[in-house]
Amino acid sequence: MIFLSREENRIKGCLLISVHDAVPADAVGQLTAFRQEFHRCLSRRPDALFELVDALLCGDGPVISLPELSLTGEHRRSHGSLYAALSRGRIDVDRLRTALASVTVPRAADGRIVLAVDVTCWLRPEAHTSPQRVLCHTYGRGKDTHIMVPGWPYSLVTALETGRSSWTAPLDARRLAPGDDTATITAGQLRDVVERLIAAGHWQPGDPDIWIVADAGYDGPRLAFLLTDLPVQILVRMRSDRVLRRPAPARTPGTTGRPPRHGGEFLFGDPASWGEPDAATTTDTRLYGAATARAWHRLHPRLTHRTAWISQNGQLPIIEGTVIRLSVEQLPSGGNPKPVWLWWSHPTADSHEVNLAWQAFLRRFDIEHTFRMLKQTLGWTRPKLRDPEAADRWAWLVLAAYTQLRLARAAVSDLRRPWERPMPAERLTPARVRRGFRNLHSRTGSPTAAPKPSRPGPGRPPGRRNNQPATRHDVHIVTSPNTSPSDKTKRISSRPRPRRTG
Repeated sequence: MIFLSREENRIKGCLLISVHDAVPADAVGQLTAFRQEFHRCLSRRPDALFELVDALLCGDGPVISLPELSLTGEHRRSHGSLYAALSRGRIDVDRLRTALASVTVPRAADGRIVLAVDVTCWLRPEAHTSPQRVLCHTYGRGKDTHIMVPGWPYSLVTALETGRSSWTAPLDARRLAPGDDTATITAGQLRDVVERLIAAGHWQPGDPDIWIVADAGYDGPRLAFLLTDLPVQILVRMRSDRVLRRPAPARTPGTTGRPPRHGGEFLFGDPASWGEPDAATTTDTRLYGAATARAWHRLHPRLTHRTAWISQNGQLPIIEGTVIRLSVEQLPSGGNPKPVWLWWSHPTADSHEVNLAWQAFLRRFDIEHTFRMLKQTLGWTRPKLRDPEAADRWAWLVLAAYTQLRLARAAVSDLRRPWERPMPAERLTPARVRRGFRNLHSRTGSPTAAPKPSRPGPGRPPGRRNNQPATRHDVHIVTSPNTSPSDKTKRISSRPRPRRTG
């Protein structure tokens, strides 16, 4: 044992006080206010659900099972109450969504809010007694290998930060049920998020429009049509085999007949149909070398009364936008770089706006870091829950835990490993913030009450079989934007035809 002198103890105490005072008080106050509001969102079994989130935040390593969380010091109840809270607890989801939207939202470099939407799957291939499972799209180990695995797809909307970062701000999560139309569900989800952000004061009249970025699985013109009354702009990636139309030419005087609604074709795969770009920019990047973006104005898809537009009455709309072709000089992996095609609902974008747009789209991939953090570290897909409603409750608890980590970024101390480099507080990763959250937990307080002593029930007597087996449910066809309507292997043509419809 090492004994310290009185002077050494005094110096050590001064150092501890200085470190303690260095923590921003407003960061701890925001975290404490969110924790109290989160506890109010728990309408049934609130203390058990709240302590489950505390155990999730104060664990030493990645979550591997739910019973292991009951062994942490912050969880004062048994593992039986943990499962009972997930099965029979209740969460006021609307109030929790409002609480997430009321927290400070990250912004891009120009001060605007950038939202990313994507679908991630909770795979449950062997859960034959779990209802509402659909076939989810997963990538195989081989090239161009896609596997359909039963599971629960979740659509997440997150706010993106500027610069290279593994942080995002999850604002909403919604499970896609069998038979849901992905475009309609996503549009409704985005509408709710944008309206909550406006109600919370994050967007004021006169501020830049909110950008919504998505991958190629989403129908950008459809989202722009459904959200046309909101201050948003849609930026989505398009497949390289698409064909869009130019504006209709001016009607020549003296001509008869029905006036044309569409102009000439713009084939992504045919450079002869492009013409001169309306805007162009070149930027030197650290990883990709020279990045060249060329844009063409007022291009729209030729819509037909099929798929998502089958219920549209009357004449179909013409949804114009800017098409951006992004090409880079090199890839970090050393492969052959392929161009990326983007469609932007802003029909006449200049060179500066085009430069901001493609950089905002590349920030969309930060949501993959969030998915990895939620699944591999916080254990979102670890529990073997049968009821999909219990899975939804667990998903919201994980999002609430991640939000607390985001609020604690400026308040925790960096407990780095000896082989890790020192980082400033604004550059700490979510895993390193979680490592130091336990030291901050005592300062935020806990609104939960002490657990009451109870006695477990008798359960089923030993040796008696279960005479009430659970019902087995079929797997439905997936409705995710990144999935195919059938799990059958499709024959790929050597000369595929371009897609000329929206």
